[in-house]
Amino acid sequence: MEDLQRAESRLDNIRTVEPILSALCTISLGSWQAALRRKNGVRRYEERLAAMLPPLLPHVRPRSPSGAFRRLQALVSRAGDKFSPVFLSPGEAREGPPTQVAALVIGNERGLCGGFSEAIVERAERHLAGPEFVGVQVELMALGSRVHRTLRRRQRPLVWSGTLPVTALPPYHLAFDLACRWLMRYEEHELDAVDVIYNAYQGAGQYEPTVVRLIPPQHPREEGVPSAEPRPLPIIETDPLSLYARIVEQWTAVSLYGLFLDSAAAEHSTRYQLMETASQNADRLIDELTLAIQTARQREITQEMQELAVGAGLLGG
Repeated sequence: MEDLQRAESRLDNIRTVEPILSALCTISLGSWQAALRRKNGVRRYEERLAAMLPPLLPHVRPRSPSGAFRRLQALVSRAGDKFSPVFLSPGEAREGPPTQVAALVIGNERGLCGGFSEAIVERAERHLAGPEFVGVQVELMALGSRVHRTLRRRQRPLVWSGTLPVTALPPYHLAFDLACRWLMRYEEHELDAVDVIYNAYQGAGQYEPTVVRLIPPQHPREEGVPSAEPRPLPIIETDPLSLYARIVEQWTAVSLYGLFLDSAAAEHSTRYQLMETASQNADRLIDELTLAIQTARQREITQEMQELAVGAGLLGG
């Protein structure tokens, strides 16, 4: 009797949880597909921005007697309430290895996606423990409450931490604000590089911890691009330096936003797979417990009938 009551209580609990698992599975599937669609759109926009730089670069190279590039000075353009930062001039390279690096670790805000945060934190620690970071001052930043707590448990100091939306995809303005801040500090020699560490989407329920160097931005090259016909020279009706600065600003922000969406797709696909498996296990347990309860009830009914028959003298003792 006690086993039957325990099985009935367990069955009631699983039947209560099963709709929640199905709802989480549906939500994760929708967020996963939305992240992939937006990621494809962002990638096309990033490719169009990158295609604008090669024909523009010859127009923004300053002329000097030595032929060397100079740093672009006082290039500030008003954009609403924000100001666009200044940038390194094309082709200018930093001397020596970086000494000041910012590292952003992108995690997740919600749980129920396995070891998503632990995997990316372990990858970040391996990356920052490499020989190229000996003597380098690292500014560690975290995006996502889960990865923030994981880094704090491992006693890794953070200079900045942010949260991700719970019911929506990461916003673009977050990537734009971070990119503008880093580019400004990069131009002022306060930062030498910016690394983004995140879980790259590899398919349904699969991801790979990845490190991407976002800054300094790598200008696209025209080598290897087939050109059957000579292209006419572009007509630029605005200041080339201002146009160059705006394109690099947008390109860097869009690249960072694409990494946000890639991490979101990996997170939601992982959660979907886990919730789908949990929902299937719940259905299987419901069937098994239902069968066990029915068998136990039939056994009790049979035993009661035997006891009644013995009491009535229909069966021998």
